[in-house]
Amino acid sequence: MSEEIHSAQPKLKFIPPHFNPWVHYFSYLSLPVLLRLRTRNWLPTGIAKVGGSNLEVLAGLYHKFQMGKVRFLMAFHHPEVDDPLSMAYLLSRQMPKIAHQQGISLQNPIHTHFLYDRGMMLWAGNWLGCLFSNLGGVPIRRGKRIDLECLRTARDLFVNGKFPIAIAPEGATNGHSGIVSPLESGVAQLGFWCVEDLVKANRDETVMILPMAIKYSYPEQPWDKLNSLLGKLEANSGLSIQNIEVFVTKNREEIYYQRILRLAEHLLSQIEDFYRRFYHQDLPKKFTSKESTNHEEILDFRLQRLRETALQVAEKYFGLEAQGSLEKRCRHIEEAAWNYIYREDFPSTEHLNALPSLQRGLADWVAKEANLKIRHMRLVETFVAATTKYVREKASFERFAEISLLMFDLLARIREGKIPGRPRLGWRKAHITIGEPISVTERWSNYQSSRKGAKQAVKDLTQDLQLALEKLSIDI
Repeated sequence: MSEEIHSAQPKLKFIPPHFNPWVHYFSYLSLPVLLRLRTRNWLPTGIAKVGGSNLEVLAGLYHKFQMGKVRFLMAFHHPEVDDPLSMAYLLSRQMPKIAHQQGISLQNPIHTHFLYDRGMMLWAGNWLGCLFSNLGGVPIRRGKRIDLECLRTARDLFVNGKFPIAIAPEGATNGHSGIVSPLESGVAQLGFWCVEDLVKANRDETVMILPMAIKYSYPEQPWDKLNSLLGKLEANSGLSIQNIEVFVTKNREEIYYQRILRLAEHLLSQIEDFYRRFYHQDLPKKFTSKESTNHEEILDFRLQRLRETALQVAEKYFGLEAQGSLEKRCRHIEEAAWNYIYREDFPSTEHLNALPSLQRGLADWVAKEANLKIRHMRLVETFVAATTKYVREKASFERFAEISLLMFDLLARIREGKIPGRPRLGWRKAHITIGEPISVTERWSNYQSSRKGAKQAVKDLTQDLQLALEKLSIDI
């Protein structure tokens, strides 16, 4: 959110997609600039090149789609907010070249419908919702048990849309190119609904889900800028600054790894003390030999314990049960907070303004309180997938940069309640790897066999998609 919430707001309205070819055309022209521009919040942070692997698979699916032979959904690993623009550049600039090499013809525009988080408008502004609508996007309330308007719209677009549909089945970014968070089952369910609707309409298109993974790298590896960023984080967190000479190359990765561990441990200690003192949480400072004697394992344990503590503080306030993965619990807390702030019982600002002063004051009080409580969840959201093992197993500049930028986000959220523009560490390269298409149509017989069979088919498809994305993200 771009501003602190000081008052209750009217209900969040659904923004229907309305593809406008002119808006798409001008967006297409601006892509090279947007990829390189460094501004605040949602815009990307200096992507100099977008490349890919197995792009002929994607080109072939687009050709079959435009020939009326398949309907397909692109399920992509979503590590960063920059992913949609990287994908848009790949589709608009490289797909025509790949198609030409394959001897196939693709009709312009080569585009997708897509799902996006309704919450993006809350911190970026309503203009972004207007833009996404004109690009064919569909907003989703991620924490809502059933977002009927989104599901109906996405289901119709999957079957009848002019373009394929793109969805991040993880539901949110996790900041790590090499870690795939647990997937939501919605993508698999949409796939089976698409088959069902095609069968009812006596249409014979094959339904496919295409896994895609995105990885970012720094070709020039600017260690000096990483050193500077870590110095600022150390200073802001109250640590002495450990400057590393630029020319140091011997044991450089180990030096940076230990520096990051030191900073992470200090941040953990500070936030643990915060929850002990002001939220009366039981967070023991000493660890028994049964828990671990390994320093890194203890650090991971403390991080997991802190995530659990922060979520429990928020869940207790909103009266929620701790159910599901960390990611799902974050979404449940977000939805609960929105229900306190964006009131379903007040359809418009006029309804709010018509309230007696006492009722309006109470509504504003609840909204401000909810806006504060959701910040506990935002802390967890920042480090939802972080582990020392991920950084240690491949001690690379890229992984050091990922975790350092997440620590920057953490400090910004604590100080300001929002994420300002991230510092640029250097020009990046985005690499998109296309996996093998998964046929939903071939699984239809299992899905339609019974209610139990349908649940199992959705579960199996979600698991297979998870494994496919993890395989693509191991080391692309």
